[in-house]
Amino acid sequence: MKKELQSVKKDLNALAKRVDKLVADLKKSEAAKPKTKAAPKKATPKKAVKKAVAKKAAPKKAAPRKPATKKVTAADTVLKVISGLKNGTDTAGLLKKTGFNQKKVANIIFKLKKQGKIISPNKGLYVKA
Repeated sequence: MKKELQSVKKDLNALAKRVDKLVADLKKSEAAKPKTKAAPKKATPKKAVKKAVAKKAAPKKAAPRKPATKKVTAADTVLKVISGLKNGTDTAGLLKKTGFNQKKVANIIFKLKKQGKIISPNKGLYVKA
């Protein structure tokens, strides 16, 4: 047991020496790197600042704007499907043609009916007003 402890002590001492050597090497490599410091800014005279401000004051011409494109909404899509069918359609047909979920289609139908864009001649059938 005593021999084992002495060998562990010997190994720990060897490791400690390696760590010390690594730390010393690291310090040397950090010292070898040149430290770059930012050069202090020179104070600009007030006249130069006034001239620079005067040059920047010239107004720039705005670039011509492109005409805004109207985004197609989900309600527009549903209305287009309904208006494209002579006899109208039901909710299941709208689900297939638009790919929207049932809740979204139901909400859109409600809004379009409230706006007066579609009517419902029979229950579950929707036609363009």
